[in-house]
Amino acid sequence: MKTLYHLWLSPYCRKVRIALAEKRIDYRLETENTWLRRREFLAINPAGEVPVLIEDDGTSIADSQTICEYLEEVVPDPSIFPADLKERAEARRIVAWFDRKFSAEVSENLVGEKIFKRFLKTGAPNSALIRAGQQNIHYHLDYIGWLSERRNWLAGGVFSVADIAAAAHLSSVDYLGDVPWEDHISAKEWYVRIKSRPSFRAILADHLPGEPPPKHYADLDF
Repeated sequence: MKTLYHLWLSPYCRKVRIALAEKRIDYRLETENTWLRRREFLAINPAGEVPVLIEDDGTSIADSQTICEYLEEVVPDPSIFPADLKERAEARRIVAWFDRKFSAEVSENLVGEKIFKRFLKTGAPNSALIRAGQQNIHYHLDYIGWLSERRNWLAGGVFSVADIAAAAHLSSVDYLGDVPWEDHISAKEWYVRIKSRPSFRAILADHLPGEPPPKHYADLDF
């Protein structure tokens, strides 16, 4: 069986978990505390980062988008990429938006400061960065709302890796109760559709010891 090395609130790991579930691929989870810099794990991925997918034959695939592209090639049906080439390019663009821009402006300032900084023991959370993340998220939710009002899904007519990436990042922030859904109804309506997908059930069932999610986190109707 495949093994996925991950961290619970990492949006990149959640992205791969959702993609695996969408494709109905069996796998087992292995938590990797990357800050420990284990030699055995560094031998698998010298970058020392998760996610890393280990195939049955021992082959390792690292980087969330590389893993998603790989899964699409080895298990093409059901697809998580649009068939239309222009929509496929748009899906990749939106993935990059969330994996780079949203991550830098929101995820790192909220999940990074509130959760990972504690595990890394790199000091107290930076309140200025947290405030910046809480302000920046409005811009991104506005963008999700704008896209969802004009398209069936974020990249176009079909559910795709673009929706997976966006939902993975938002779910990590939502676990902390830091998504102002009521100020962004269109984005909320899109996220309700995501939460209702079977591939999202394991994400909504996540519970970190000592860090329970808010009551609405797993509620399909908020």
